[in-house]
Amino acid sequence: MINHFVDISDFKKSELKRIISFAKRIKNNPNKYENLLQNKSLGMIFEKQSNRTRLSFDIGMKKIGGNVIELDKKGIGFGKRESDSDMINVLSQYIDCLIIRNNDHSKIKELSRLNLLPIINGLSNFSHPCQILSDIFTIEEILGSIDKQKITWVGDINNVLISLLQASHIFRFRLKIASPKALLLKNRSLINKFKSKNISFCSDPIEAVKGTDCVMTDVWVSMGEKKSVKKKKIFKNFQVNENLMRHTHKKTIFMHCLPAHRNEEVVDSVIDSKKSVVWQQAQNRMYVQQSILNYCIL
Repeated sequence: MINHFVDISDFKKSELKRIISFAKRIKNNPNKYENLLQNKSLGMIFEKQSNRTRLSFDIGMKKIGGNVIELDKKGIGFGKRESDSDMINVLSQYIDCLIIRNNDHSKIKELSRLNLLPIINGLSNFSHPCQILSDIFTIEEILGSIDKQKITWVGDINNVLISLLQASHIFRFRLKIASPKALLLKNRSLINKFKSKNISFCSDPIEAVKGTDCVMTDVWVSMGEKKSVKKKKIFKNFQVNENLMRHTHKKTIFMHCLPAHRNEEVVDSVIDSKKSVVWQQAQNRMYVQQSILNYCIL
C-alpha cells in the first residue's frame, strides 16, 4: 500500500493525530531520529515559488538521514516528453517520495491515483494540507488540544482556508470565518458544504474574533493571482490590526502562514507582537513535514 498526503479530508482523525504525535516526538528528541529515513530519497517539483515548504522538506529530510533532489519541471520535461504515468514510473525507480507544488490540484490527485510513488501536496490552487497540519501542531503546543479551541479566520477564501475547513470538519474545533459579503456570496457552494454546528461564516471581523483563541489570516491577493485594486478595497475592514486584536482575550495568539504583506492584511504591531507565533509556526513546519515523510515512505 502506498501512502499519499494530498488533502486533510483524505484522513481520519486518528491518522492525523498520529502524524502530529510523531512530529512532537521528533521535535522533543531529534537525535533519536537522525537516521529515520537513511538511504531514502525525496524528489521535489516546485512549479510555484516556495520558501518555507522548500526549506522545511529539504532540511527536514536531511536531518532524518534522507537525500533530496529538486527536479526542474522543464529540465526533466515533466508533462511534455512522456506520459505522466511513464514519468512517475521512472521516478519511482530512483526516489521514494515526490512533493509537488503547483496550480493544478487535479494533477496532484491524478498522479497519486497512479499509486506508483508516494505523492505529497506541497500546495495547490485548491489546498495546503501540510501548512494546516503544522498549524494544528503549533496551536496544540501553545494552547492545548485542538478540539477545545476556537479559531477565527479573517480574510480571503483560499486554498489555506480550504484545508483549515477540512481540519475543522475532522477535529471538530470551532471555526469562524470573517470575509467580505461579496466573497461569501461568490463562495456559497463552499459555505453550504462546510457550514455546521462548529463552522460559521460572517462578514463582521470584530464579532468573529470575540472570545477566539487564535486569529489567522493570509494575504489578500494570493501568489499567481493578478493584483486587484478592487479586491484590496473590499478587504479594507478585514485588516488584522491592534483595534481588531483588542476584541480578543489575553491569551489569544496570532498566526499567519507567510509570506505576509505587511500593513495590508496584518500590521507590523500585530505580527511583531507577543501574541504573534508566526516564527514558531514556521519552524514547526519542519517537524510536521518530517512526520509526513515518515508516514509516506515507511
